[in-house]
Amino acid sequence: MDEKTDELRRYVVTPLATNCYAYVSAGECLVVDPGGSGAQVAEHLGDVRVVCVAATHGHGDHVGGVAVLCRETGAPFAIHAADAELVRHAGEMSEVGRSYDENAPAADRTLAEGDVIAVGTATFTVMETPGHTPGGIVLVGGGTAEGVAFVGDTLFPGSHGRTDLAGGNESQIMASLSRMAEEIAPETTLLCGHGPATTMARELVANPFLR
Repeated sequence: MDEKTDELRRYVVTPLATNCYAYVSAGECLVVDPGGSGAQVAEHLGDVRVVCVAATHGHGDHVGGVAVLCRETGAPFAIHAADAELVRHAGEMSEVGRSYDENAPAADRTLAEGDVIAVGTATFTVMETPGHTPGGIVLVGGGTAEGVAFVGDTLFPGSHGRTDLAGGNESQIMASLSRMAEEIAPETTLLCGHGPATTMARELVANPFLR
């Protein structure tokens, strides 16, 4: 990330302490995983133009705030096609007994491998990483966002996202982690869906699921 021109903002939302990120570049903003508190997030972003609201996957704790945030900012919503239906139930009781702010709207843009989201002088390229959900993705930064990747719940420090929920697949997530290890540069900062950030270099050494 080019610290001179770009800015990363983080908002912790939902009872599961979901990380909602706002990547700001040249006055434009990409919001990633607004799982709740959409109106409050929109208020905090009043100084920039939100050009896209994207989700790394469709679980309610990552999309529950999408509807209000999109209404407040006028930004389009983007998610992988395989999770496009899942997001429309964010406000309903989930299999683990939780519900979130409200159902997300239908996607304005469905994302697939190699698609690019542009924001200011930064770009984010879609890497398909199924396993936590069928439509899980990682957004790999380029341009002035070089060295940053939004990984959602695919990877956590020393671990990976759970695969025991509907649509989860352990063999798929292991393949996704293997691909990340091969294709994401070691110096990249990995911005996780919950908890602290890490780096690919650190995970290559410390994460048993990448060995």
